[in-house]
Amino acid sequence: MTPRATGLLCALSAVTIFAMQDGISKHLGDAYPPILIAMLRYWAFAGFAILLASRAPGGLRRTAAARRPWLQAARGVLLAVQIGLSIYSFSRVGLAATHTLYAGTPLVVACLSVPFLGERVGWRRWTAIGIGFLGILLIINPLQATFDSRIAIPALGTVLFGVYSVMTRLGSRSDSAGTAFLYTGVAGAIAISLVGPFYWTQITLADWCWMLTLCVTGTTGHYLFIRAFALLDAVVVQPMTYIQTVLVCLMGVFVFGEVMTMNMILGCAIVIGAGIFTIWREAMLGRAARRTEAGR
Repeated sequence: MTPRATGLLCALSAVTIFAMQDGISKHLGDAYPPILIAMLRYWAFAGFAILLASRAPGGLRRTAAARRPWLQAARGVLLAVQIGLSIYSFSRVGLAATHTLYAGTPLVVACLSVPFLGERVGWRRWTAIGIGFLGILLIINPLQATFDSRIAIPALGTVLFGVYSVMTRLGSRSDSAGTAFLYTGVAGAIAISLVGPFYWTQITLADWCWMLTLCVTGTTGHYLFIRAFALLDAVVVQPMTYIQTVLVCLMGVFVFGEVMTMNMILGCAIVIGAGIFTIWREAMLGRAARRTEAGR
């Protein structure tokens, strides 16, 4: 198997596993506090991050030597909050509604990259962003007579993940991906462990099996995603995360009996199209900039 084929297989496997994770998170979130589920999941995540860092060149000490430790730690804490909010949204709003809004994350990132990263966004990407946000409005459908205010939960989660992504890009200018991954796991685990034990609830044996599956799939999915990024360009891997959106929506409908209205389906298609164009355009401009630098 060629490296490209291996990378594609890793990426597809990762997004499929992440979709399964979301289904398990919803199942557990219907019965237990979301923050408890997120805490147990983060303990496994932190252990995996420490194991990878200890096996990296220079070991754990070198990997943990971040040039901007407070930024890296803040990223980890923010992601922990966002994951807890996501689990809450899965159980209260639904898998399909949550993920159709989460599809707009690349559009949020493109907007935030202008003031926080100093990046330039041309008219093509601004047009895609505008079209994408029209798709989000179609999904939310605020003009309907029975507008559900709970839709604000996944909307907030989308913004938080967009901020996290921008902070990740900012941190990548000074620290390695291994350092960022370590801080994401450890800082998030520490932060959520300050609150999670207060929500401890007796978990049944069957649900402990689901919890163990959630932790194992989480570490496996992250490892496969890391492998995919090592073998493929980001412009190939990132759009594949939209496969997760489709899988999760199908799971929500056929497993959990959720209903996807026509405006949700059309809005999701618009948002995904705009997001893929934004990712592609950004990658093309990045390549052009690198060629210009190489030619000097």
